[in-house]
Amino acid sequence: MTTLVSRLLHTDARTWAPLPLRLAAGSVMIGHGGQKLFGWWGGSGLEGTAGFLSGALGLEPGIFWALLVAGTEFFGGIALLLGLGTRVAALGIAIAMAVATTTVHSGAFFLKNNGFEFALSLMLVSVALLISGGGAASVDAALTRSSPRH
Repeated sequence: MTTLVSRLLHTDARTWAPLPLRLAAGSVMIGHGGQKLFGWWGGSGLEGTAGFLSGALGLEPGIFWALLVAGTEFFGGIALLLGLGTRVAALGIAIAMAVATTTVHSGAFFLKNNGFEFALSLMLVSVALLISGGGAASVDAALTRSSPRH
């Protein structure tokens, strides 16, 4: 395993604290990404997401940004659930949630529809996972335990 990959995957295999964070954020992000990619759970699908991103937010080309955001949320969520590449997935999700907080949800906070507190919470959970790694119950821990460098 290369040094960079080893450092990205390294985690404290004695701590279980990241597990509930990974399960919660991963599940939520799979749902959000599934809405954007496939139209699951009442979502707008890829075309609707692209239209929103280009029309309401001015992010062009909309289809590029829709694929990037939806893919990051969906596949990043799967990675968080598994604890596979936790830091990379958490970084992508943190960036996506920072953009959502400052664009889509910036006009509202608590007690208003579509407030930014939920996106902000997901961003901060992702930052915590970026710092900690996947923890004991993660593919990252299993990979680094079996690595000859550790």
